[in-house]
Amino acid sequence: MADGHHRALSRRTLLGGAVGAAALSAAQWTPAVRLTEATGATLAAPPSFPPGIEPYQQTYENWSGEIEMDGVWTCAPVSEAQIVTLADWARAVNWRIRPKGRSHNWSPLLIPPGVPGNTLLVDTRNLAAVTVTSGSPASVTAQTGVTMQALLTTLEAAGYGLTATPAPGDLSLGGVLAIGGHGTGVPKTGETLTPGHTFGSVSNLVVRLKAVVWDAAAGRHTISTFTRSDPRIGALLVGLGRSFVTEVTLRVGVNKRLRCQSFYHINVDTMFAPPASAGSDSFASHVNRSGRVEAIWFPFTTVPWLKVWSVAPSKPIFAKQVDGPYNYPFSDFLSEEASDLLSQIVAGNAGLTPTFENTQMAVVGSGLILTGSWDIWGWSKNLLLYVRPTTLRVTANGYAILTARSNVQRVVSEFYTYYKNALGAYAAQGRYPMNGPLEIRVTGLDVPADVGVPNAVSPQLSAVRPRPDHPEWDVAVWLDILTVPGTPYSQQFYRETERWILGNYTGGYAAVRPEWSKGWGYSGSAAWADPAVRDTVIPNAFRAGQPAGDGWNAAVATLNALDPHRVFSTSFLDALID
Repeated sequence: MADGHHRALSRRTLLGGAVGAAALSAAQWTPAVRLTEATGATLAAPPSFPPGIEPYQQTYENWSGEIEMDGVWTCAPVSEAQIVTLADWARAVNWRIRPKGRSHNWSPLLIPPGVPGNTLLVDTRNLAAVTVTSGSPASVTAQTGVTMQALLTTLEAAGYGLTATPAPGDLSLGGVLAIGGHGTGVPKTGETLTPGHTFGSVSNLVVRLKAVVWDAAAGRHTISTFTRSDPRIGALLVGLGRSFVTEVTLRVGVNKRLRCQSFYHINVDTMFAPPASAGSDSFASHVNRSGRVEAIWFPFTTVPWLKVWSVAPSKPIFAKQVDGPYNYPFSDFLSEEASDLLSQIVAGNAGLTPTFENTQMAVVGSGLILTGSWDIWGWSKNLLLYVRPTTLRVTANGYAILTARSNVQRVVSEFYTYYKNALGAYAAQGRYPMNGPLEIRVTGLDVPADVGVPNAVSPQLSAVRPRPDHPEWDVAVWLDILTVPGTPYSQQFYRETERWILGNYTGGYAAVRPEWSKGWGYSGSAAWADPAVRDTVIPNAFRAGQPAGDGWNAAVATLNALDPHRVFSTSFLDALID
């Protein structure tokens, strides 16, 4: 490991310095200065902009840098009333407004490339109020601009927490809910669900929410409240940015102390062995023993990094107590050696990929030892948040495989076998499309009963919505493969992998849904660009097995009815949610 941040590189530094922008097919990114009409904005000003809200021109870039614009009109309202005003203004002048959190996403759900000039980003960071209501049941009411770290910190102080949450703490709550954000976790063998918690997505905890909607009778937009028993909320719980949710109330439960142990001694063939030969160190065995597992495997290495969380009210004698999040500093930056290797890889020496992967895994092993983080213990927030914004910003695809828990080992084994063989076939041709890790998690589904509201509605567009026609499917296995944007042959490889996944996990065995925030719909040259996947495969994945009038079409109808003028839409969403 490099000693000090001045000797380590984040992806952003890598783009601008050691490697160069052209090598990664992305321009150098510089934090944007706010430009107003008075300070040199280069774009034509939004027409007749509402008084009391200042628009400014600012650069936009998503997490992987694959979607970026030199200038987009943006504003940061300070109240829900101002958002309503903006919605009415947008309708009147034929503009569109997009609710912007922290832009920690890969997909074009927020804003697609080549966005037209009549789009306004609405930064929600000023809408971050949080109020905890104690009792049984307990809840938290939060505006959607609050970050997950701030929300969980407030909950922790009041004695509450979540079972699972996405690993980055800089995500906005609104962003997490829009895409059905999740962590990893299912009940360990014999475990029962604690009241106020869920093993599904964060969206499944919503008790009620407020959203900006069109009021036809009044001829203007208004703030409406939707309870969890309102059929219309099913489309808003995971709204894909096709709505503007301003505030939510979440069910929460008592906070828990967790232990997270890291293992890096189990051979990858052992961990992902076929079910017939799987032993006590198989992936599924760890899931059964603790319920909360993540495997990170760097291709061309022999052992994965396995994280295993367990509920531990008292500190285990050898565990290290941690009182804050982000306890794996070695994963926050590229080491000097790794950054040098990656520089050479993106400059054309792809054959160094196996060396780079083994270097990355060596950094994990030594880092866990040097930081004493191989066995840590603390409040849930401090163990569930572990990805900083400085982490290497790779591109990622993502799929949720719905299946029965008894099939978890089969799912991971089949994918590992395919993935390893496919990478080997590419390597034999001197091609290395994947230079990031394979990440595997397992979650429960969005069971409406978890929220404790009578007649609770199911999130219609959640990747982990249960399938009533397959009650035995009780888990989702999340598969994500990562690579540096622009890596040669990566788009071709992603398309082939997507086709294999869609063809393998079918019938009575399993079903596939997209992880909304990541890559899907690969054309062979770009993600989100295959019209057959967008127009047929994905809608059918949300129709299959659902009651009549309560699937994809119903969600689309609700979103269009609440926003008939498509103020909260984009060209991409117009095509997806038609």
